[in-house]
Amino acid sequence: MSKTTIIVLAVLGVVVLFAIGIIAWGTGIYNSLVSLDEGTKQAWGQVQNQYQRRSDLIPNLVETVKGYATHESSVFEEVATARSSVGKLQVTPDILNNPEMFQKFQQAQAGISSALSRLLAVAENYPTLKANENFLQLQAQLEGTENRIAVERKRFNEVIQDFNVKVRTFPASIIAGMFGFGQKAYFQAEPGADKAPKVKF
Repeated sequence: MSKTTIIVLAVLGVVVLFAIGIIAWGTGIYNSLVSLDEGTKQAWGQVQNQYQRRSDLIPNLVETVKGYATHESSVFEEVATARSSVGKLQVTPDILNNPEMFQKFQQAQAGISSALSRLLAVAENYPTLKANENFLQLQAQLEGTENRIAVERKRFNEVIQDFNVKVRTFPASIIAGMFGFGQKAYFQAEPGADKAPKVKF
């Protein structure tokens, strides 16, 4: 074998090893991005589960309160409207990549929270309702669900943070850009949540 052939083979060997290293490195980053992306979808699924649980509780709660507070029809209509507005949204995993749709989803859920608060405020005016076992159980389930929603939203934001950091840091940002991995939206506090509520007695 000539000296030139040996040099050419050595250079080709180094190039092949370098190419294999680059491919392995890129594959590792791509796989970690896929894993984090799936983690965001799983966390999103948990958030949706809790919102669904709340949505399933609403009709029973409304019917129980209706039995006592028949003249509070505007509150019942608000709850029904808020619940149906959430039901109209097409919620797919793609919502995580669309900040505008994500914001609409969050606003619809805030509308349900607001309507439920008004419904529970109505219940305060009816002592016999507040003593009703069915109402108390539904109220406890709703409170537990609201806590679960808060926990899942916090967990979701933590998973989104991990994903967004990976997508934005070098050199993963190169692979992320090549394969269309973009930042995802966080759950945000509702407008006005930064101000303490005024309590009047």
